[in-house]
Amino acid sequence: MISQTLIELIGYLGSLLVIVSMLMTSLIKLRIINTVGSVIFATYALIIHSYPTAIMQFVLIIINIINLYHLLNTKKDYSIISMNQQDAFLANFLEASNDDINNFFPDFAQNQKKPQAADSVYLICNGSVPAGVFIGTPDKENSINVKLDYTTPAYRDCSVGKYLYAYLAGSGIKKISAKSSCDAHEKYLRKMGFKKEADNFVKKL
Repeated sequence: MISQTLIELIGYLGSLLVIVSMLMTSLIKLRIINTVGSVIFATYALIIHSYPTAIMQFVLIIINIINLYHLLNTKKDYSIISMNQQDAFLANFLEASNDDINNFFPDFAQNQKKPQAADSVYLICNGSVPAGVFIGTPDKENSINVKLDYTTPAYRDCSVGKYLYAYLAGSGIKKISAKSSCDAHEKYLRKMGFKKEADNFVKKL
């Protein structure tokens, strides 16, 4: 027989995961963690014979699975717009996203906040919706140094990066160099095929 303490711990764990999921900026992570939490909490509800609570959790699980399916299977029609460094829409986008940018690119968010004259700037859109922005300084030998490679929370499934890097390769860029002071950004770089070289992460296209 399961002890009362263990039963309560199962309930607390399910509740904790549901709460944690609400803190996720990525919709995909939110749905996945919320689903796991709901499964655990539904198990807890069944153990204590709270069937209305269990039914509610099963409904939430179904809703999460449906939303995950749509998030993962919705066709993304990306395009890239080369922008002027002083573009007003770009300035507004960077300002509106400044707090989130600061989580991944604190040096840019706190010090630069806008591209310089020598920088290349690309806005990545899904249809008419901005999905991210890339700002980098071209270097010798067809390489580019990343200042900002930001993706909005709804598109953090690496698809923006894959499209962008293919576009850069098609534009003649052979190497991308990036610095990272954020664990989450470093994890993303490694996932996208960047290798650590001295103080930089480098990806050859």
